[in-house]
Amino acid sequence: MLYNNLKFQTRESEQEDVLTLDDVEQGVKLIVYNDDVNTFDWVIECFVDVCQHTASQAEQLSYIVHFNGKATVKTGSKNDLKPMKDALIDKGLSAVIEH
Repeated sequence: MLYNNLKFQTRESEQEDVLTLDDVEQGVKLIVYNDDVNTFDWVIECFVDVCQHTASQAEQLSYIVHFNGKATVKTGSKNDLKPMKDALIDKGLSAVIEH
């Protein structure tokens, strides 16, 4: 049989090379949409508080959201982005997660 010579090793150092579902989902995006309700200052404050952006990054993203109608404000795994999306929504922003 062709598979008789296969050996499986489970040493911890080799398990770091194993791809996890979170690694596959790294292309997931947290997107915020423009609205006519929230001020620039509030959006910037939300991006700093929730997404851990610097004030400069948050300001730039708020302008991108305003002029383009939406912006990707964070990328990562769905598990990491979902609490951020929920927090942004709780603060009155329009946010979604897209693959």
